[in-house]
Amino acid sequence: MRISNSFSEGEIQVLEFILQTLLRGGNPTMATRNKDFASVYRKVMTMKKRVGDKKERDKLSSSVGTVAAAAADEDDLQRRAG
Repeated sequence: MRISNSFSEGEIQVLEFILQTLLRGGNPTMATRNKDFASVYRKVMTMKKRVGDKKERDKLSSSVGTVAAAAADEDDLQRRAG
């Protein structure tokens, strides 16, 4: 399964339906019956995971290297000294 940032025409209709329903104060449960809903949901969850992964990578990197690499070295030193 290839996940892309673009949406198909059916997926766009599902998103539009959900947004319009929410704006009117309704409940978007009918959208889950649409055949493209599962595809939209998978794409959104994949995008969310990618954003989280990117934030984690950015948080662990520094101008010298990665924090994860330094932490692994410290664990090694503690085991040898311990």
